[in-house]
Amino acid sequence: MASTAAGKQRIPKVAKVKNKAPAEVQITAEQLLREAKERELELLPPPPKQKITDEEELNDYKLKKRKGFEDNIRKNRTVISNWIKYAQWEESLKEVQRARSIYERALDVDHRNIALWLKYAEMEMKNRQVNHARNIWDRAITILPRVNQFWYKYSYMEEMLGNIAGCRQVFERWTEWEPEEQAWHSYINFELRYKEVDKARSIYERYILLMGIHPDVKNWIKYARFEEKHGYIAHGRKVFERSVEFFGEEHVNENLFVAFARFEEKQKEFERVRVIYKYALDRIPKHQAQELFKFYTVFEKKFGDRRGIEDVIVSKRRFQYEEEVKASPHNYDAWFDYLRLVESDADPDTAREVYERAIANIPPIQEKRHWRRYIYLWINYALYEELEVKDPERTRQVYQACLDLIPHKKFTFAKIWLLYGQFEIRQKNLQAARRGLGTAIGKCPKNKLFKGYIELELQLREFDRCRKLYEKYLEFAPENCTTWIKFSELETILGDTERARAIFELAIGQPRLDMPEVLWKSYIDFEIEQEEYDNTRGLYQRLLQRTQHVKVWISYAQYELSIDTSDRLQRCRGIFEEANKGLRSCEEKEERLMLLESWKEFEQEFGSDTTRERVKKLLPEKVKKRRKLTAEDGSDAGWEEYYDYIFPEDAANQPNLKLLAMAKMWKRQQQEEDDEEEEEEEDEEEEENNGGVDRGSGKEIEEEDNRRVERVGDEKMDGEENGRGEQGRDKEMSEVSASPSSENPMVSEPVPEKGSKESTYDDSDDSDESSSSGSSSGSSGSDSDKDGSEKQPRKSKKDSEND
Repeated sequence: MASTAAGKQRIPKVAKVKNKAPAEVQITAEQLLREAKERELELLPPPPKQKITDEEELNDYKLKKRKGFEDNIRKNRTVISNWIKYAQWEESLKEVQRARSIYERALDVDHRNIALWLKYAEMEMKNRQVNHARNIWDRAITILPRVNQFWYKYSYMEEMLGNIAGCRQVFERWTEWEPEEQAWHSYINFELRYKEVDKARSIYERYILLMGIHPDVKNWIKYARFEEKHGYIAHGRKVFERSVEFFGEEHVNENLFVAFARFEEKQKEFERVRVIYKYALDRIPKHQAQELFKFYTVFEKKFGDRRGIEDVIVSKRRFQYEEEVKASPHNYDAWFDYLRLVESDADPDTAREVYERAIANIPPIQEKRHWRRYIYLWINYALYEELEVKDPERTRQVYQACLDLIPHKKFTFAKIWLLYGQFEIRQKNLQAARRGLGTAIGKCPKNKLFKGYIELELQLREFDRCRKLYEKYLEFAPENCTTWIKFSELETILGDTERARAIFELAIGQPRLDMPEVLWKSYIDFEIEQEEYDNTRGLYQRLLQRTQHVKVWISYAQYELSIDTSDRLQRCRGIFEEANKGLRSCEEKEERLMLLESWKEFEQEFGSDTTRERVKKLLPEKVKKRRKLTAEDGSDAGWEEYYDYIFPEDAANQPNLKLLAMAKMWKRQQQEEDDEEEEEEEDEEEEENNGGVDRGSGKEIEEEDNRRVERVGDEKMDGEENGRGEQGRDKEMSEVSASPSSENPMVSEPVPEKGSKESTYDDSDDSDESSSSGSSSGSSGSDSDKDGSEKQPRKSKKDSEND
């Protein structure tokens, strides 16, 4: 326990860790493991080497090892690895007889272990015990005849020893078991290595005749290629013919015919190849003959004429499309592909037949989304008759049939009406075209129909008809601003500005418009082009009576600035001032800020220092606030941060800003006082640890305390000069704590100019300030009433003793 000069006991303060940053050099678990590996901390030292010097020690060593092996075997006889290790150890000592005995004992335990037989036979072959090895292989293939590895090893050993007859005998014994495909190929390759072609052929014959086991096409193909490779062309052709008869029409395979055709192609028998392909295409289902079509096409491209190539391709694709449209008659994309193929190859009658079949598949539901693809069948049909067949009368019939089929009372297609009108124009039948388009507008008016008809009359330079059509169009859709603008542009081009202005006036007087801002802009641009500046100002004033949008004000100001007059700057500045007054009641503060930024840019370019400073004072301060969020079910969803703008002209926000600034200053002063107290406590602890203080050091401490008192007094005097004394500050803090507010205090910061970074502020400090100011306001108020003076700086116990 530490004691002070007054004799009171006090618990020493616990030391705080000031530097909590991570160490500069970090170490990971991977580094620890790597160091342990490098130092070999977990490795045990190897056992000492034992040197055997005489035969008696060797016998003792052998006896010890054998006893260990026998103990392991006795513990678990079924673990074959123990037997194999025992036998290999005996083999390493050249005790072949003992190793053989161990292998035989192991076979008595598990005679179906393949690895045991392999190790046993390899040991005999290593020690050149050929007859013993043959005996082991014979026993192995007798006991386990389905293990192919035994047969491969046995035949390979006999062939390496040069015992060809013995190897052939092994293969013959193997084939009696009817093994897999690779075994037969190994036997055939063995015979071919010794130039025994006839014997290899006989093996192939036996192999392919095993129908119940190997009825595969590839085996016949390999047999035929074998004959071809050795120059027996007639034999190879005969093999292919036999294979076709063998499989018949039920089990026919396209790969067999492809191989047969390529065989004949190599022999330059092109007619035979063509016959083979056609024979196969007639008998194989088309969905299984994709590769056959492909190779047939390649063959015709290489050796056939153009007509043969086209016939192959067209017949193949036509069959595919027929299958598709039969499976799904309403798959109009398949009909499009089919018709495109027929148009490019077939005669007109065939194409018409396919078109008639296609358009007969009417959508079952009268909904436009189901008819969108179907209607293009009619359009393609009409275009084909007009452009390819050159039959205008039949084209007209196609258009009429299509228009009669469409249920115009439910929906229509403007495209088909316009195409019909353009077709009649191409046929120089203007009356029929106008009659058709007029019927369309009367039956089912649409925007696209009106636009197409007006475009047609414009190309014909029939302006009176265009005016009538525009009038009908506006009766149909008076809310369409684009139509009003186009109508006015037409009158402007024709030089009738008064009529154009009247159209604009009618347009802006409509109660409902789809894009009014575009219409007003077009009207204003029209007046500017006519250099009617007073009319333009009047339009801006009328528009501002309807909307107070900031872009309208900015555009108005820019317009006044663009007019070359003497008072353009005053007019522009007056518009900005009027806009600023009008936007004070606007809830969108971003729009007001946008206006001030535009005003600021104007003043920077054309204004004076006074006007620039005036606009700068109008700029708001950007503050960060927090607000409470509520979920859909009414529960609390936490807090949300957002930015708000506080304009200097809004006098209601001024007291809050003052209070916030005073609260921040009060908190900073409190922090300084806490730091001073900590320093004083540290000084006291040092004094107690030293066991006494000499006079010189006491004077230094007293001088340091006096300096602190003077510094605090200076800060207090600065606070008095600024109008923020302790009493006034506490009073305002009490007002802050007593004022009801749903939001947390906000800290103001100036709005950054373009290109500058925004400053951020932590709202937690604001909440601390408000709480601390609220708690301190009561105590400070009572102290000020009693003392009637400012709060004195706190003194330490040592200062009071020195006094």
